[in-house]
Amino acid sequence: MASPSNAGGEHNNADIDPIWMSSRTSRQIYALGEVEKTDGPEDNLPQGEERSEQFVLEVSEYFERLDAIQVAIRSSLAHMRQSRIAPSAINAPPLGAIPPSLGVGLPVTEDTTGANEANRGLQEERVDRDAWVGILDALTRLQAAKEQEVQPEAHQAMDTRK
Repeated sequence: MASPSNAGGEHNNADIDPIWMSSRTSRQIYALGEVEKTDGPEDNLPQGEERSEQFVLEVSEYFERLDAIQVAIRSSLAHMRQSRIAPSAINAPPLGAIPPSLGVGLPVTEDTTGANEANRGLQEERVDRDAWVGILDALTRLQAAKEQEVQPEAHQAMDTRK
């Protein structure tokens, strides 16, 4: 039967205490003892009882974090149920679906007007609305400025006739 090995190479059965070769379990325990240690002396990790305590602290912190995550998920789902939000709001999109890149797209033509508006997001709609309000405001001010120019010219024309 093959003997267990360590990082340095193969051991001969003569080098190993016969008790470690007496059963399959003994050989497995011996082989585990020969596994290369991953913690070096320069790692400054706690040893002995301190190491166990550190492990318990790390595991406790990990499970507390997992618990906080599951509580947040459960409370979010309860809030969604309470708010009567449709379950489809949290459904994953179909495989291969590519969400529209909001704010970027092809120029609108008469053929694509309806299809393009269906892909708009809330922010795009607000920007579009604000742009039209700005255009209307600019045109209104332009019209008022032209009317202001026309009125003084009309008054000057009447003054020159006299």
